[in-house]
Amino acid sequence: MESAIPAHLETTRTRHKRVPDDYQPPYPSVVARYKPAVSRVVMAYFGLQYRGEALPAALEEIAGLFAAEGGPSHWDRAHYVDQSGYETIVMVAYWDDVARFDAWFAPAREAWTGRAREGIGTFIEVLRPTVARHETLFSSPDRPEGVAVIAEGMSGEVQEHAYWGGMRDRIPLSQTDPMSPGGTPELIRDGARLRVKAHDNLCLIRSGQDWSDTESSERKLYLDDVEPVLREGMDFLRDDGLGIGCYANRYMQVLAADGSASEKSYGQSWWKSLAALERWAESHPTHVRIFGAAMKYLSTLGPSAKLRLYHEVTVAAADEQFFEYLNCHAKTGMLAAVETVSA
Repeated sequence: MESAIPAHLETTRTRHKRVPDDYQPPYPSVVARYKPAVSRVVMAYFGLQYRGEALPAALEEIAGLFAAEGGPSHWDRAHYVDQSGYETIVMVAYWDDVARFDAWFAPAREAWTGRAREGIGTFIEVLRPTVARHETLFSSPDRPEGVAVIAEGMSGEVQEHAYWGGMRDRIPLSQTDPMSPGGTPELIRDGARLRVKAHDNLCLIRSGQDWSDTESSERKLYLDDVEPVLREGMDFLRDDGLGIGCYANRYMQVLAADGSASEKSYGQSWWKSLAALERWAESHPTHVRIFGAAMKYLSTLGPSAKLRLYHEVTVAAADEQFFEYLNCHAKTGMLAAVETVSA
C-alpha cells in the first residue's frame, strides 16, 4: 500500500489526515505518478459556444493550433448543452512543461480569442498548478484519462481513498496548508474580450465515467439506475450551484476522433474552494443520491464491474489561473462568478 502523495513531496504534517495510519480501503484505487522533475502541469480548456451547427472551420483551427510546435502532449474533446441552451464543445489540453506551454500559448490565445467569429463564442480557461496543488484518482490503472495521460505512469494501490476527506488528503499541499479561498472574482474588460481574475485557492474538478467496456446487463444498470441520478446532480450544480460555492459546472460527453459521441462522460466544475466541493460531496442531497446509486451498483457487481471511474482535482493559486471569454453569454464558465456582465 502506497501513499497517494509521492515520496519527494512528503513533508512533516501539521494538518492530520482524516483516517488513522493503519486504515485499509475497502477496494483498490491508484493515482497518476509524474516524473519527479515535473514541478507543474498545465490544463487548458478551449471552448466553442454556438447555436445550431458548429462551423467545422473553427474545430479544424483549434486542432491545427494543438498540432503546432509546442502544442499539448495530450488533448480530448467533449460536448454539452449549457443552461442557456447553447451548444458547447470543449477541448482540454495538457502539458507537463510550462516553458513549452508559454511559448505556444501567446499566439494560440490570439488566434482563439483575439478575433470574433460570427455566431460563435470562444473561451480559454487555464490552470498551471504546481504538482503539490493537484491530485488524481483512478479505479483502474490501465486506462489513463485527462492529465494522467501525460504522467509517467500509475502508482500501486494507495491508502487515501474511499472515505470523506480522501480528496484533500491526496493533495500534497494539504499536509501543511488549509488551502482556504481568498478574494472575490473580478471582471476585467479588454476590448471585446472579458477576463475573470478569480481568487487564491480556486478549485477545479474533472470527474469522469467510462462505460465502454460494460456488457449488456451492467450497461443497462449504469444507464438506467446510475447515470440519471448523476445527471440530476450535475444539472443542479449547473443551474443552482452558485449558492453552495460552485461557480460553474459542465456535464459533458466525450467525443471520438471523428466527432461522434463516445461511451465516456465527465463533469467539470469550478468551485470557490475545496471545502465547498467537500461539503457538497459529503452532505448535499444531490450528491448523497449519486453516492448511494454508485455504491448500490458497485456492491451489486463487485469486482466484476467494468465501469471505470476517475477524477483530477486542483486547488490553484491566484497566479496559476487564466480565464478569457469572447462573444460568450454572461453565465459562461467563470463569467457566472462575477456579479454582472453587460450583454
